[in-house]
Amino acid sequence: MRKIKLPSPKELKSEITSHKCSLEFIQKSRSDLTKILSGSDQRKTLIVGPCSIHDVTSAKEYAVKLQEFSEEVSDTFLLLMRVYFAKPRTTTGWKGILYDPNIDTSNDIEKGIKLTRQLLVDLAEMEVPVATEILDPLTAHYFSDLITWSCIGARTSESQIHREVASGLPMPVAFKNNTDGNAQIAVDGAYCASTPHTYIGVSDEGELCSIETDGNENCHIVLRGGVESTNYDPQSIIDTTDRLVKVGLNKKIIIDCSHDNSKQGHDEQIVVFQSVIHQIIEGNKSLAGLILESHLEAGRQDIQTGQNSTGIEYGKSITDPCLDWETTKNLIKWGYDRIKKEEEIHEKKLTPPAHASSCLSN
Repeated sequence: MRKIKLPSPKELKSEITSHKCSLEFIQKSRSDLTKILSGSDQRKTLIVGPCSIHDVTSAKEYAVKLQEFSEEVSDTFLLLMRVYFAKPRTTTGWKGILYDPNIDTSNDIEKGIKLTRQLLVDLAEMEVPVATEILDPLTAHYFSDLITWSCIGARTSESQIHREVASGLPMPVAFKNNTDGNAQIAVDGAYCASTPHTYIGVSDEGELCSIETDGNENCHIVLRGGVESTNYDPQSIIDTTDRLVKVGLNKKIIIDCSHDNSKQGHDEQIVVFQSVIHQIIEGNKSLAGLILESHLEAGRQDIQTGQNSTGIEYGKSITDPCLDWETTKNLIKWGYDRIKKEEEIHEKKLTPPAHASSCLSN
């Protein structure tokens, strides 16, 4: 066993600092998202981006496209970028840019945490709100000041330490149903994280300490399907909403269009997305948003152990398959147009005919 000392969170933040205006932007994006989750903002959130970040250059190119497009749909959708820097593995495999930034099993974690924080700082300066998974609870100390939304993944929703850490995070936190499709685990996780906790953690100085939290009042649920079946259908959403109501939790739900809801097929995300948009139009008030795995290019590519970045196709996922950018953009625009059309129809129904208003004035 080999141990290599890493910089403390305080040291890393001092080396790679974020500007005041960037932090103000993050606070505003968190506030906007919280309003969507509470229902006081009628927009939906869309969490869109690569399955995992493996190349900073392509990630920034994607961010530019997303930021520019987000302005076109901002009255209906709040767009966040998926910036997943650590990947859970069912068995083995590349664990993400945080752990193996060179993609060659050199596992230069110090380089990984610096690369990750610099990317997050750059995205904040670009005013691109970031969504990520808290896989290793210790990493939250390095990056939580730069994240708008985080989730506890399917493999860790049942983990007590993840629930405790989530209870003290400064942003809305989602819990995913587990890989078997059990939504109750996610509900239990969100309920647990909404309450105060005391646990053993690490300070910004890198010292072990007792951490006391107040509970996270913005915990919610992501349905991502399970090995047996999908769970984006109306009945699954009703069942999960009932579970949330029973424990007094926010009944807003986000649907993950990928993973087991798409059966790992990137094009199948389109079917899920369109189904959920139809449910929103039909009046389902529980749906707060959707998640899409998307990159510059469609699909995925295999990498060989120790391959490094040489020979890796630019802008294509090296983990789960993704939609390409143009398909993603067109799909979101389709959803936007459908919702706006429904709003126009609803408004016309509420507006009395011109002759009726003249009669009232007489």
